[in-house]
Amino acid sequence: MPGIIGLDLSLTSTGVCSKEGSFAYQAKTKGMERLADIRDGVMLVVAAQNDPIVVVEGYSFSSRNSQSHALGELGGVVRLALYEAGVSYIDVPPTSRAKFATGKGNASKNEVVSSISARTGIVWSGKGADDMCDAWILRQMGLAHLGESEYDWPAVNMTALDKIDWSGFPSA
Repeated sequence: MPGIIGLDLSLTSTGVCSKEGSFAYQAKTKGMERLADIRDGVMLVVAAQNDPIVVVEGYSFSSRNSQSHALGELGGVVRLALYEAGVSYIDVPPTSRAKFATGKGNASKNEVVSSISARTGIVWSGKGADDMCDAWILRQMGLAHLGESEYDWPAVNMTALDKIDWSGFPSA
């Protein structure tokens, strides 16, 4: 089975989840140095996996903050690094991630974290908790697509997988 990695890109707290667990990577740098720092941190995790495939949260086109261009740059830098390393990645729309977690695509960050905690017993707390949780959900989406998730997801949650282009991902 491939090493599925969930990735929630953020300039301040990138959520990463692999079979080893979840963490939030918090770069202390700015500008191009920060982009390189986050890229390098992500690629270290990717390199540690056998047959890695990354499930990354896609861009949020409704974002209206001043960081949206910089976040787009980060997404491009990381996707290019994955491409250059020959690592497949799947983009998951934010609404699909929320629907998989809660059964509804417009769920808030708090609703997502609460729903996952209630379903799994995993407690998400501290700085970057929602980013770690999002990365965990993205990894679970990849595992569920393969029929490998250890959790029993309701049918309505599983319909979130239907909106994703899984080409380039192994099939179940």
